Amino acid sequence: MYISRNMEQWTQFIETLQAAFEQGKAQDFLTLLLTADERDAVGLRLQIVAQLLDKNIPQREIQQNLNTSAATITRGSNMLKLMDQDFLDWVKAQVDEKTAR
Repeated sequence: MYISRNMEQWTQFIETLQAAFEQGKAQDFLTLLLTADERDAVGLRLQIVAQLLDKNIPQREIQQNLNTSAATITRGSNMLKLMDQDFLDWVKAQVDEKTAR
């Protein structure tokens, strides 16, 4: 599975992000690193993943619902194929829990 071109930088980011969450600074940390457009893109990606995991919504409908490109939906779909099913079940449970609130 492809994760990053530079694993050392990726690992440093993950470790720093983990520390930010542990210390209650995650939102500030991510706001520092990501532009408003990038934060919106991450939010959109989560919506795409949530709808793809639902499996009842055709990709074309997801594209129309979220007003995004077919390529973006396809990239999300292709990444799901690479992930462990137990992890995907966990993600779906997290998303479903947040949606139910």
